Amino acid sequence: MTRLRRPQLALIVLLVALAVGYGIKAVRDHHDAKPNSSSSQLSTGNQTGDQSMAPAQGTVVPLSTLPAQAAQTVTLIEHHGPFPYSQDGVVFDNNEKHLPIEKRGYYHEYTVDTPGSPDRGARRIITGANGEYYYTDDHYDTFVQVDVTQ
Repeated sequence: MTRLRRPQLALIVLLVALAVGYGIKAVRDHHDAKPNSSSSQLSTGNQTGDQSMAPAQGTVVPLSTLPAQAAQTVTLIEHHGPFPYSQDGVVFDNNEKHLPIEKRGYYHEYTVDTPGSPDRGARRIITGANGEYYYTDDHYDTFVQVDVTQ
């Protein structure tokens, strides 16, 4: 077996590091690629075809089409509270990865009251650090992006 000299070994290590780096970049670029569509593509996580969130997957819905309590929650968010639940404003981890993947701390969640519910219910508004709003009425199984200006 031929013994490698230090410069040769360093070159091999450098080439391996470059290959790994390019591989990681390719995966990230593929993940971050935007579809060739004018609508926002958002995974709702609903693979059964059941449309519990009436709007079609990938659509942006006007706030005015959601329950009135969602608009009340958005108003509280825009005014920085006061929030009715201590959990409002906590970091949303996006563990199911139904929203676009971002660093921890990017998303925050807020309760949307559900009349008649004995607890916080299943409805939430999730905000993103870049001003995005998402709504779920089934405790994070499906989401729609919300246009809060409409």
